[in-house]
Amino acid sequence: MIKLEPVTNQPSDTEQRKRLCAARRAVIKLGTGIVTGSDGQFDAEHLQHVARTIARLKKEGRQFVLVSSGAVGLGRGRLGIHRDRLNDMVMRQACAAVGQSLLMHEYEKLFQTHGVQLAQVLLTEGDFVDRTRYSNLRQTMEALLKLGVLPIVNENDTVSTAELDYLNIRAGERIFSDNDRLAALVMSHIEADVLVLLTDVDGLMQIAPSGSASAAGSVIPLVEEISPELKALALGPSEGGRGGMLTKIDAAEIAMQAGGVAVIANGKKPDTLDSIFLGDPTGTVFLSKTRMAGKRRWIAYAAGVRGRVIVNAGAHDALTAGKASLLASGVVGVEGEFEAAEVVSIVDAEGLEFARGISDYSSGDAEGMIGNGSNGQAGGRANGRAGVLVKRDNIVLLDRK
Repeated sequence: MIKLEPVTNQPSDTEQRKRLCAARRAVIKLGTGIVTGSDGQFDAEHLQHVARTIARLKKEGRQFVLVSSGAVGLGRGRLGIHRDRLNDMVMRQACAAVGQSLLMHEYEKLFQTHGVQLAQVLLTEGDFVDRTRYSNLRQTMEALLKLGVLPIVNENDTVSTAELDYLNIRAGERIFSDNDRLAALVMSHIEADVLVLLTDVDGLMQIAPSGSASAAGSVIPLVEEISPELKALALGPSEGGRGGMLTKIDAAEIAMQAGGVAVIANGKKPDTLDSIFLGDPTGTVFLSKTRMAGKRRWIAYAAGVRGRVIVNAGAHDALTAGKASLLASGVVGVEGEFEAAEVVSIVDAEGLEFARGISDYSSGDAEGMIGNGSNGQAGGRANGRAGVLVKRDNIVLLDRK
């Protein structure tokens, strides 16, 4: 359904070791349970292991980006606010504003002893949604990495509150509603080789069949395809953070589509990072076999959906066959306001989103084309493609199994 490029044909275990050992660029996400201790304070003693390993691997010529949770929790602790009050968005923003400076101060002290220079990168959804800002972000991150700096990334919770319309995967889903997905989007954007999600569990755990305890508690070592059954193994959100195992699987899926390797592992163990980049069996490894082109990953995962177009059964069949563009004659309705070159959701008559694409026309022009047929006044004649609302190359089909 999507233009994919083969990554390799090597056996999985050999490929896993080779790709992790050879990885030159990686994004490491530290969960709240890793950054803070049981008292809610920055766990400097434990994170010394992480800092020491990153510093050593950087000396080997590897590049790292750190995506860190913990700012809201640190701010809450400094302000003496009960955890229940974080359900209020404004209070969460206030805690983030206090906690961000505390977090960076702690990281400065942590990495200073290892001679690692840091940069704080606070991102909002607009940095991914807007194509120009998306490109600028890539340039900034590339410059920092070439300078040998370790970027420490977090969502700018102080100002980032927007919920995007028409995302019907799950009600209220945002471009990144947790740092797992943010880390995956950063990994995809900078073309990193590896995404490491450090948490307080050993990986994705098996669930034993009813009445059996034989597989209970064992880690799934390797995943090459993310199926609905695999997602059913996901756990709920952790006490301190926003993301649970399901968000980590979603993040791993983005990393796989980027042609990379994702690892979910226990960051509480001091040798975890060393083991990962030595290619030793550690946690759950998600190994990609294919790769989605960069622009298509932006459409599928990072771009903001500005509106949606409803298509008839004929257009649905033509698009899912994998060859057709979206024609005005196949559209039965337009919802929301969008401009030309913005991403729209493509839904069937029941409202189920099955594709996304970059529209050639604004919502007003699209409505005119539908009302007047393919010979409408939408300006399509100017580029010789009258009647084509979304070109085939700008459409990504979505797996909604």
